[in-house]
Amino acid sequence: MKKYFLLLICLIAAINSNAQKPDPKFELYILAGQSNMAGRGYITDDIKNEGNDKVYMLTKDSTWVLAKHPVHFDKPTAGVGPGLSFAIAMTNANPNIKIGLIPCAVGGTPIEHWLPGAYDAATKTHPYDDAIKRIKFAMQFGDIKGIIWHQGESNTTPEKAKVYLAQLTELIGRLRSLVNNPRLPFVAGELGRYRPEFVYINTELAKLPATVPFTALVTSEDLVHRGDTLHFNSSSAQVLGRRYAVKMLQLQKGKR
Repeated sequence: MKKYFLLLICLIAAINSNAQKPDPKFELYILAGQSNMAGRGYITDDIKNEGNDKVYMLTKDSTWVLAKHPVHFDKPTAGVGPGLSFAIAMTNANPNIKIGLIPCAVGGTPIEHWLPGAYDAATKTHPYDDAIKRIKFAMQFGDIKGIIWHQGESNTTPEKAKVYLAQLTELIGRLRSLVNNPRLPFVAGELGRYRPEFVYINTELAKLPATVPFTALVTSEDLVHRGDTLHFNSSSAQVLGRRYAVKMLQLQKGKR
């Protein structure tokens, strides 16, 4: 056991010191959006140790560590989100890789705050600009393989929904340009079906795969909230993460 931990420490040190030589087997994924991507599920004893030795996350101070809940740090309420179960499913599909999660989601942010220079007063952050810095840093170590996105609760009115798809399309283009990959897979998630007004954004998200190439949408069917009719509970967030992985793998294999 002692030898195992020494090996693990050496591996983490190697990842963090490998800035000049990106590892093609270190696959990086951007996690972006608002609170349901950041995760608000409660961290219970049965899931607090979820993870494996092939899944890493980028911390607030830009260090790679073994991933665990919470992956995000946007607010003190950060908890279980879809990111970790997504990454575990990806490594299960390909045991020859390591996964690096780049947590960028910021709770409560409308899509308008995902523009260059936009400021989020509640968190005193620049969600898009901060994400760009983290993505550029992470790219020194591995290869950006995809983006998973969950956002829209802050845009769910008929008026805002009308322009949502155009805003999201523009955001996808900017991120793809950043990583120099016009075919970078992008998977969005439906808002929870437990609040009627969320249908406005879900209706627009349903158009995404036919509108923007190399995108997909995961369903929120049968998923439940944690009691606030807003945030997925822990088990639903984990199911959502695995659904993201299924769609991501399909996109990477050239399927829709």
